[in-house]
Amino acid sequence: MKAFANAYSRFAARLSLLCLVAAGSGLVLMTSIVAWTVFGRYVLNATPTWGEPASLFLMLWFILLGGAVGVRELDHMGFDVLLFHAQGKWRAALVVVNEILVAIFGGAMVLYGSQLAAKVWSDRLPMIGISKGWDYVPIIAGGALILLFSLEKLLLQASGERLQPMPLVSGRHGSEV
Repeated sequence: MKAFANAYSRFAARLSLLCLVAAGSGLVLMTSIVAWTVFGRYVLNATPTWGEPASLFLMLWFILLGGAVGVRELDHMGFDVLLFHAQGKWRAALVVVNEILVAIFGGAMVLYGSQLAAKVWSDRLPMIGISKGWDYVPIIAGGALILLFSLEKLLLQASGERLQPMPLVSGRHGSEV
């Protein structure tokens, strides 16, 4: 079980890095779109109508991908007061309960995001012409990632292993950076 937990953790670390790169790229792209929209509006006097909905769509992606990375890297908001003061088996139990709750939340995002996307899939976003259901796909993806990362931490807790850091340098793990 330890070998599987470590392999899964290495996979999750690389997936987390990929999500972080995608979120950062989305932020840069959104900033470029907003800059182009402002330039078009005030300099060219021809506002690109697709700019605002496209930037909002990208914002959904980078917020939810970044949030999932935050959950995996233990940087997301949480209620750690009890965890800070708990020791031994109580601390381990609180970690497990916390991760189960986070996994349930991620699963709920997948379930309810899928239902919302299905209900509006035939509708179109007026300025960019894509299905309105695409607005809910980032919720589904973010929830799935949160669920995967929470399951990783539960698996590691059960096997007594440690969380593999995100590989920030090619061929190395983040702890060496």
